[in-house]
Amino acid sequence: MEPVEINAGTWYLRPLRADARMDDRPAILASCVDQEILRWRRRPPAVPAEADAYVRHRAQDWARDQRCTWAVCEPTTGEMRGEVELAALDLHHGVADAACWALPAARGHGMITTAVSAMLRFAFDGIGLQRVSYLWAEGNYASGRVAAKCGFRLEGTQRSAWVVDGKRVDVHVSGRLATDR
Repeated sequence: MEPVEINAGTWYLRPLRADARMDDRPAILASCVDQEILRWRRRPPAVPAEADAYVRHRAQDWARDQRCTWAVCEPTTGEMRGEVELAALDLHHGVADAACWALPAARGHGMITTAVSAMLRFAFDGIGLQRVSYLWAEGNYASGRVAAKCGFRLEGTQRSAWVVDGKRVDVHVSGRLATDR
């Protein structure tokens, strides 16, 4: 699949870039050292070569129909402020997992909710997915609010599924269907 750009109004979603016009590697590196992101998400090591590889792998994931990833950007500058993705993409079964993160300056402004909502419209209307799952760890209240605002329905809990702050925590499983609109 070819990468697509999405105008989400106050935010702009585009494929990750590292070229003469746009360079997302600084934002990727910042996400790799941000303690709040690291608390809830796995990130690559904060090394420039890893940021290069991250951008290349995301482009390959699009080409292989394995993952759709977008830099969430300020529309006038194109500066990356976060990332949303449809991971574990399975076009045959029509399913994927939503995931996201935001840099500190972008938190609390509705950016992720807007971006995830736009991504879901693409998932259901653009590529015909039937289901998108969203998981978040107990204690990650921001992710729980994103799930609720984006129309995900709580479906269950995986007990002691992830490690957060050195302790096992429950993970909430939610889903959104193409017919849930």
